[in-house]
Amino acid sequence: MEPRGRYWDDFKGGEVLVTGRRTVDAGDVSRYAGLSGDFNPLHTDEEFARTTPFGTRVAHGILTLAISNGQQNLTGWFEGTTVALLGLDKVRFTAPVKFGDTVHTEMTVRETRGTSKPDRGVVSFDVVVKNQRGEAVLTYETSVLLRRRP
Repeated sequence: MEPRGRYWDDFKGGEVLVTGRRTVDAGDVSRYAGLSGDFNPLHTDEEFARTTPFGTRVAHGILTLAISNGQQNLTGWFEGTTVALLGLDKVRFTAPVKFGDTVHTEMTVRETRGTSKPDRGVVSFDVVVKNQRGEAVLTYETSVLLRRRP
């Protein structure tokens, strides 16, 4: 069966990939707090959160990163062609994600390079997660080891 995902050969430097959108809600934050054990009151206690500079509860930064990863997977770009996620670098949470914010992920191909193994290559991306107002809420770099086209 042919993989649905894109091969290393299919990515071109400067190319911009955009995911679908997703609205973040209180249920997402509650489920993430339960799974991760991160019950920081900034995320889980509205009364406390009102006393912070944000004025309300906000989503965990790592939850936003996980949503971005999920958005990428839902596109199918990497389905069946990924050998490994090599890493995340320069992760910055640049603005809060409040309940009701709708986010999407934009990935710009920074570099493609071959490896010592001829059946695979590395694609590096600059990633920006934006809210419904076009504001960057998260930025990071990531590199993925992908299969080359057979």
